[in-house]
Amino acid sequence: MPARDADDPLAVLDPSARRAGPRVRVAVGAAVVLFVLAVALSALMSFGAGGGGEQERIEASGELRADASAEPSSTVGAPSVLVHVLGAVVSPGLVELAAGSRVVDAVAAAGGFAADADPAGVNLARLLVDGEQLAVPVVGQVPPPAATGGGAPAPGAADGLVHLNSAGIAELDTLPRIGPALAQRIIDWRDVNGPFTSVDQLLDVAGIGDTVFAGLEQLVAL
Repeated sequence: MPARDADDPLAVLDPSARRAGPRVRVAVGAAVVLFVLAVALSALMSFGAGGGGEQERIEASGELRADASAEPSSTVGAPSVLVHVLGAVVSPGLVELAAGSRVVDAVAAAGGFAADADPAGVNLARLLVDGEQLAVPVVGQVPPPAATGGGAPAPGAADGLVHLNSAGIAELDTLPRIGPALAQRIIDWRDVNGPFTSVDQLLDVAGIGDTVFAGLEQLVAL
């Protein structure tokens, strides 16, 4: 039998006894598991302190929203109508009003009715048209034809009819089922084709059919 190394304290043991026992192996395994858990816990704590990827995306979108709200919004000037008010008002002249204003607004802008004005001579609820002339009559005066779009009063207007060859937008607008847009089409047709030679030619204007014409036929003249 070979001589055992005197300097090796394990040399006196049987070779099989030199292997680590179960308790040693368990202790080493437990230490490895604890180390891995410690590393994982440290990583989770670092991720939580940084806010996480999802939180960074939320903060970024919030920053974009703040930048967008800082941009000044574009504004567009509100449309207006210019009306010439004359007759029995305190301050006759041109008045500029917001689109959609009515006759009552124009009278108010002109200082209100004069002492001798006849308020019944105008339709205070009528919508105004840009460029029209509004005349307020005095008491006892025959009311003028509905305000014209810059033209002279229609000849023969005292007959109570709207004269197709001289009426302006506002006067045509007084007809049933004729609004400012359709009134403008009548004037455009007149400008292109010349004066109306027959009331029936209203049927040639786009938007005027048999039903609309039937309601106009007895209210208009050339």
